[in-house]
Amino acid sequence: MKTIAVVGLGLIGGSLAAGLRGFEDYQVTGLVRRQATADYALEHQVVDAVSLDPAAVLPQADVTFLCMNPRQITAYLQEHRSDFKAGSLVCDVCGIKGAILEAAECLPPEVDFIGCHPMAGTEFSGIENSFPTLFRGAHFILTARPESTPEHVALIRRMAAFLGCRDIVCTTAEQHDSIIAYTSQLMHIVAAAVCDDAELFQCRGFEGGSFRDVTRVAAMDVDMWTELFSLNAPALSKVLQRMEDNLHSYRTAIENADVERIHTKLTYSSERKRRMSLPGPGQFTLEALHK
Repeated sequence: MKTIAVVGLGLIGGSLAAGLRGFEDYQVTGLVRRQATADYALEHQVVDAVSLDPAAVLPQADVTFLCMNPRQITAYLQEHRSDFKAGSLVCDVCGIKGAILEAAECLPPEVDFIGCHPMAGTEFSGIENSFPTLFRGAHFILTARPESTPEHVALIRRMAAFLGCRDIVCTTAEQHDSIIAYTSQLMHIVAAAVCDDAELFQCRGFEGGSFRDVTRVAAMDVDMWTELFSLNAPALSKVLQRMEDNLHSYRTAIENADVERIHTKLTYSSERKRRMSLPGPGQFTLEALHK
């Protein structure tokens, strides 16, 4: 029996661990810091086994998933760089890749590392909000290093399929961080900015589905998203500038009562959204983003 170690059983780690139970000939072992989390994980069958002792698990694990905040991951890689099993695979699942792959350079050459980012989540956190089908239908982004073995890449592909992911998107850390700044991080900033409005609490009773959809992720894990924003500042600053320019263009048209301009802009935006939502592979590419 082989072992998958999942370090950190929060929303993502707990869902990943629960979703991977029964995968091929692996058992899933959770690594946590608190006994209460360990007890919950066993009681709710999130994992097959659980431990508070990295020294008892990491040297035996064939695959290790690091499911913490980015800076916790970089510190963990440095602290335990000599503890991972030779020939094993180490992965992360967080929403920044450049900083993580740079930190993974501390690993010995006999330990493989592949960056992963399943594109799923909720506005909640903690193991009590995890569930095994979280990744069903999600994109699974994979950022392998040049030295990553084909066997390990194939293994991650099988795991993603077992989790029910829609597809696997292979890319570089640089391209990942550039696009995620737009598709994920900017969306959280928009949600937070809407909730910063002085009239927020006067809108009770007037909220519709669009308001709830736009603001849902504002109830975010503040510590984690602070790290994600700061670690991806150059790429995020660029997409924020583009958003500011687009908002200013709409504001100018509205202030000038330029009905034709408003209609033209809305038509353009609406058609692009419909193109983006068409079924089938390859609808979203870096090239399409800039057209």
